[in-house]
Amino acid sequence: MSDYILILYYSRQGSTSALAQQIAHGVAAHGRFEPRLRTVPNVAATIDRVAPPLPPDGAVYCTKVDLEECSALALGSPTRFGNMAAPMKHFLDGTVDLWLGGALIGKPAAVFTSTGSLHGGQESTLVSMMLPLLHHGMVLVGLPYSEPGLNATTRGGTPYGASHVSGARGDAALDPVERDLARALGHRLADVAAKLSAHR
Repeated sequence: MSDYILILYYSRQGSTSALAQQIAHGVAAHGRFEPRLRTVPNVAATIDRVAPPLPPDGAVYCTKVDLEECSALALGSPTRFGNMAAPMKHFLDGTVDLWLGGALIGKPAAVFTSTGSLHGGQESTLVSMMLPLLHHGMVLVGLPYSEPGLNATTRGGTPYGASHVSGARGDAALDPVERDLARALGHRLADVAAKLSAHR
């Protein structure tokens, strides 16, 4: 079994997925871990709809084994009224057994998000994703201000994690600073994971 960093995200229009891809580049550039991209199924208001066993495109659905056996976790979701999207919350709500077993204690984790507008709740969404990770006993990794992009960005990018402003139609591409900060977050997460694993 290879050591991997799980990049788990939900993306409706592709913006959060684009960030996940850049975080994966940062993980891969570190060289110690394989990036493993996974997503979660949508949720429906009625209980008679079942998600297909595989998504039609993009990353495959995450299993609890993917989560349990990862060396680190990058968790991403678009903003929904300043909070993570329901499909990601639904998935995390189903990890009580991992919490009871302490499966994620001591593992590093980072968060990332995308919003339609510049002040669309990025930081509160990032914090909303941190809360269950803290309950799981994970070690949170952010972006330090030694990253020059944090002082240069006019769109996304926060010390809480990588972010992207996708525009009102959700179709704006990542700008170079957003891309570089996402890659830096992936690289830093891998670096912290490598250091922690050396002391286990």
